Amino acid sequence: MVDALRDAGRVCSAAVEEAFRAVPRHLFLPGLGLAEAYADEAVAVQFAGGVATSSASQPSMVAIMLEQLDVRPGQRVLEIGAGTGYNAALLARLVGPTGAVTSVDIDEDLIDRAAVHLASAGVDRVELVAGDGALGHAPGAPYDRIVLTVGSDDVRPEWLAQLAPGGRLLLPLAVRGSQLSTAFDLGPDGVLRSHSVRSCAFIRLRGAAASPDANTCLDGIGVALQVPADGPQPDAAAVAGALADPRGHRDCTVPLGSVDVWDGFGLWLALTEPGACRLLAVEPQTALPDDLLPLGAGSGTVGLVAAPGAVPGVAAVVLGGDDRAPLRVRASGPSGDALAERLLATLERWGAVERPGAPDWRFVAVPRGIDVDLPERAAVVDKRHCRLLADLPGRTIV
Repeated sequence: MVDALRDAGRVCSAAVEEAFRAVPRHLFLPGLGLAEAYADEAVAVQFAGGVATSSASQPSMVAIMLEQLDVRPGQRVLEIGAGTGYNAALLARLVGPTGAVTSVDIDEDLIDRAAVHLASAGVDRVELVAGDGALGHAPGAPYDRIVLTVGSDDVRPEWLAQLAPGGRLLLPLAVRGSQLSTAFDLGPDGVLRSHSVRSCAFIRLRGAAASPDANTCLDGIGVALQVPADGPQPDAAAVAGALADPRGHRDCTVPLGSVDVWDGFGLWLALTEPGACRLLAVEPQTALPDDLLPLGAGSGTVGLVAAPGAVPGVAAVVLGGDDRAPLRVRASGPSGDALAERLLATLERWGAVERPGAPDWRFVAVPRGIDVDLPERAAVVDKRHCRLLADLPGRTIV
């Protein structure tokens, strides 16, 4: 497993490689065979109502985040989301005997199981705490590093208050439909500036920091609509009506693979275009009159939707099962043609600045109540506890 992670460029540093080689992953996944325990796949370990509420993250994602976190010997680390305890064991190896690792989880059963796993692996330098990770763990503060292994919609003030000056906060942050593993460094002005950004997909926080479901089901067609919470909220019935009224297709003029649709072009679209949306199939077969979402439940795409009160319309990228096939844009509803033209123009702008993906973006998180002079950015995402500013260094965002 470690050889594969190193060869793929996920494990880069000697310290992270040594930690991975020293900590036996299978002891944190009892009941799985060795092949499954060391496969590069996430493993759900707890469910509620048929929905996964905790998982052992994919090893490659664990490696990516540990490299982003850049843990040093002797540091104090707070982990939010204990899971199986595997990540805490890796952190304990990285901080060494002079450091400290505290791992918090809202679920006491997970804490109890993590304690058993850590003991079986001979790891005795992790403090496990049952509590709401939204509040951090003040008794152990300040921390040099705070890492979330669960998705968050915001940057909580409690985490900033417990982060040491110059410390690093790493969290899977929701950014208008994308989830981005973002490593923020805390500046002397109290502002967080990103050091690195990677795409990711994590189970979301529960408790005080739980975010409401961002999806609106469109009645009768088996499709959900997702739009940014800080933007205009279109009428669901108007969107459903437009989707049921296809007006033709246009070929994409810029090469676009299915991965690009989400955190390449999809992220660009969400940050630069009002009306950006995501359409998700929530039934095995939708009631759409064509192949907009041909891959069944769980498939999705991105597009533009008409503003509330405007003439109804949707323009969306049509996904297929073959990345080698050129993708198309499907216009729907009375204003669909105009939206399709706008969507294609946005796609061309993305191509003109060399098709940036998640790692190309830089974010600045300005906590509420802090007033600092910052250069103008092309995109602003307003959250409850902070204002998130996004830009692409060295590139012009139109």
